[in-house]
Amino acid sequence: MIDREQLHRDGYALLRGEIPAEWLGDLRRAFDTGVQPSERWPVPRGADWRHSQLDLDPTVQAVCRLPRVLAAAGALIGERFFLSQVEGREPLPGQGHQGLHRDLSAQRPGDTVNALAFLDDYGPHNGATRLVPGSHRPRPGAAPPGEDDESRSTQLTGAAGDILVFDADLVHAGSLNPGNLRRRSLLMGYFAESNYAQHLKTMRLRGVRMDTSGRFEP
Repeated sequence: MIDREQLHRDGYALLRGEIPAEWLGDLRRAFDTGVQPSERWPVPRGADWRHSQLDLDPTVQAVCRLPRVLAAAGALIGERFFLSQVEGREPLPGQGHQGLHRDLSAQRPGDTVNALAFLDDYGPHNGATRLVPGSHRPRPGAAPPGEDDESRSTQLTGAAGDILVFDADLVHAGSLNPGNLRRRSLLMGYFAESNYAQHLKTMRLRGVRMDTSGRFEP
């Protein structure tokens, strides 16, 4: 079950062990097979991350549709929604640091939800995600957070198979991968149905190849 009160208060849910263990080998292979250099993407990607095009893989698609992932995304969006994209990302050794930021909802607060499915164990040792709980709904007139203001941030730690689902307006960031350990993840995006026309205009620029016509109820 999803604790909806906590989800709306904190702006995220960390679903422990959500991916069946027997899927992880196939998912890692799909990630490694789909890695594309920056210049092979429609819009060049950042050089400090490894990017994988894997949205047609059936096991990847199954992860995007796990019941608790859809339940958390639907609870945050609050209306009919769709899976807009999924790709693989991994910080390279000695790279991956991001300043704290919001990905931002498209038309109204809460209409965009992201999820990170971790394919390797993660923590400070390999650049795990940082976030600021409750930062997705700032008080009126509150100054935006500085990208270097870490006073309220927390860094996640967990195991392969965990999935983080979060409101796109939650302040978060990737972290420096200080060593040679891998931190592969699937980045999934869910949009309210009202954003579909805009999604269609940009999907090719984002490297989306999969069918995005399916709909889910909150």
